[in-house]
Amino acid sequence: MIHLQNIGGRRIACWINSGGLVPDRRTLVFIHSSGFDHTNWIHQYTPLKDTYNIAALDLPGHGRSEGPGEREIGTYVAWVRRILGELRIDHPVLVGHSLGAAICLSFALRHPDAAAAIVPVGGGARMPVNPMILEGLREDPAAVIALAAKFSVAKANRARLAGLLEETLSLVDPTVLYDDLNACDALDVTDKLAGINLPTLVVCGAQDKMTPPALSAFLAEQIAGAKLTLIEEAGHFAMMENPEVFNGALTAFVGALPQLAEGRSTGAGESGKH
Repeated sequence: MIHLQNIGGRRIACWINSGGLVPDRRTLVFIHSSGFDHTNWIHQYTPLKDTYNIAALDLPGHGRSEGPGEREIGTYVAWVRRILGELRIDHPVLVGHSLGAAICLSFALRHPDAAAAIVPVGGGARMPVNPMILEGLREDPAAVIALAAKFSVAKANRARLAGLLEETLSLVDPTVLYDDLNACDALDVTDKLAGINLPTLVVCGAQDKMTPPALSAFLAEQIAGAKLTLIEEAGHFAMMENPEVFNGALTAFVGALPQLAEGRSTGAGESGKH
């Protein structure tokens, strides 16, 4: 269900379990990619909602959350930290795709004691964006969005997903998408990865053309103890292209984490639910 809450003077939305979040159950917090919203993760929160607490966020300026969006990864990290506090979510597993992956990595560096683990999906220590894409979003956003939707998934999945991705991105203010991508382009945590000490699962589509698998392999090499999973027959949107394999890797990783302390309280209260 959609939970709406006033945070920092803005209405912030996220999808959470019907009935709220249950104490003593592991919580997964999903963070979407540039220009998207919580529905990035529909193939995760639908089958996993009875096993885990779920909070799939709409970042400011995205989905049903009030804008504007932000221009820096660090500002989005601050929002995620604040949202977790307002929802009383304690030590979640942060799962982030693309922009969300950048947020996960930066969150782990800035707030290492506030998460139990991170799962960057389709990310990298650096995430350069082709200048032609940024320029195109200023001049002809519809053309750029159509092209990005096509090449962001594996060829075998284009007929099934490219139209949906294009439709979703077309609903977003092009300025928000531009700022998201520009924030990703400015990311560089290359020299800081050794400072991440949280359990980490790095996931990437084997056919990802937007953030090639080499970027994920580098993350796994540089973060101590990190695991790398490449999803076959998947491009940049691995969690949507091959959700069964993605969910299997995610649940195996989460299941191997240390047990929650007994009596831990976590979860949004009844107020603010709509």
